[in-house]
Amino acid sequence: MANTPSNMLPLGTTAPYFELPDTISDTLVNLETIKGNTATVIMFICNHCPFVIHVNKTLTDLANTYSKKGIGFVAISSNDAVKYPQDGPDEMKLHGINENYPFPYLYDENQDIAKAYDAACTPDFYVFNAELKLTYRGQLDDSRPGNNKPATGNDLKNALDCLLENTANTAIQKPSIGCNIKWKTPS
Repeated sequence: MANTPSNMLPLGTTAPYFELPDTISDTLVNLETIKGNTATVIMFICNHCPFVIHVNKTLTDLANTYSKKGIGFVAISSNDAVKYPQDGPDEMKLHGINENYPFPYLYDENQDIAKAYDAACTPDFYVFNAELKLTYRGQLDDSRPGNNKPATGNDLKNALDCLLENTANTAIQKPSIGCNIKWKTPS
């Protein structure tokens, strides 16, 4: 199990635009159609990473709770599906349905979107405000597979609550830790 940290995109960065296929609904989804009125959470995840598997229920619970408060959620998988077929679109669809994802689960086949967000690991989290400016990037919480800390989502929840309450987020933003994105080998 690799321990790859987030690259920590600079705060204030404008969310890079994307239009990708949603493996669950079999439709194209873009940044404008998923963005929330208050905030937008963009998560880079995949099916097989133990770090993502560890927090899947928490991701679903957070999305179910905060989407009612004007926050949009979307998950993107950018892994090389040729070398990691368990992360391909058909498997993503099954995984998203089995995990009851209440958010689109997009496939970034050419990996351009992961590069645009400077994503490094799964899971990797980004929170953008109503103007699509980055206000948080980093970990979900301090829980990791095997460290006996429960997955609470406290770091991400704090970032979202600060936006909802229109208060400054003064908490230290720690990088997420997870499996590296499975990049394609240049041909």
